[in-house]
Amino acid sequence: MEVITASCAGACYGVKRALRLAERAAESGRPTQTLGPLIHNPQVVDRLAAKGVGVANAPAEVSGECVIIRSHGVTPQVRQDIEERGVSIIDATCPHVLRAQRAAKELAEEGRTVVVVGEKSHPEVEGLRAWAESVSDRVVVASDASELPADLHGPLGVVVQTTQRRAMLEDVLSKLDARGLDYVLEDTICNATSTRQSAAEELASTVDAMVVIGGHNSSNTTRLYEICSAISPRTFHIETPDELKREDFAGCKRVGVTAGASTPDDIIQEVVRVLSEEFDA
Repeated sequence: MEVITASCAGACYGVKRALRLAERAAESGRPTQTLGPLIHNPQVVDRLAAKGVGVANAPAEVSGECVIIRSHGVTPQVRQDIEERGVSIIDATCPHVLRAQRAAKELAEEGRTVVVVGEKSHPEVEGLRAWAESVSDRVVVASDASELPADLHGPLGVVVQTTQRRAMLEDVLSKLDARGLDYVLEDTICNATSTRQSAAEELASTVDAMVVIGGHNSSNTTRLYEICSAISPRTFHIETPDELKREDFAGCKRVGVTAGASTPDDIIQEVVRVLSEEFDA
């Protein structure tokens, strides 16, 4: 069985940067916590905990000397709450997320109703909404075009969760165009995300089955699964090699592998090894 890894898969720049900062904090020996799981990958979070970098789920739970703000970023209020506790802050917010936060705030400052396209409960989206609301209460969050309010009126400013599918954004924009609404778009979709999704889509059309690796709670991994499963019904979303089932790949000659932005290289390599060595007929 031939196992092919997508040309772009796995940990992105923002995640690698966050992990480097967390590793350095662990090496320093200072009591350190991340505010929420550093990334959406339980295995990585467990590894950090073993090195002494725990998780505080809210500023009130912070008990160490240092707090790491994860790559998803935080709201202005949460940052203020951390600062008021007098602990050191290591800001691991992804630079692409920071750009989206600034864009949301600036669009609000221009007097526009800010439309945030993304998953309402995702921490990054909660942050984008909060940065816009720090200026104005005219903020709308829409997971897709069907959630655009009927009474929405311009001028609008559109900002996007960095890991959203471009097709989803284009659908929202087409609906705004159809309603004749005036808007300015700040396209904050991360290029790495788009490239990863395109590579997965291309690979899925050439193989008998696809394996998508990443946290089951990972938004960008879920997007990859949606893209691949729309092309290849034999698409499997796993977090670790232990979740692979030999029977799922019966008769397969070519299997594709991709991975979300929070997936370390060693997990990808182990999945490829299991498929090519243990599952090969």
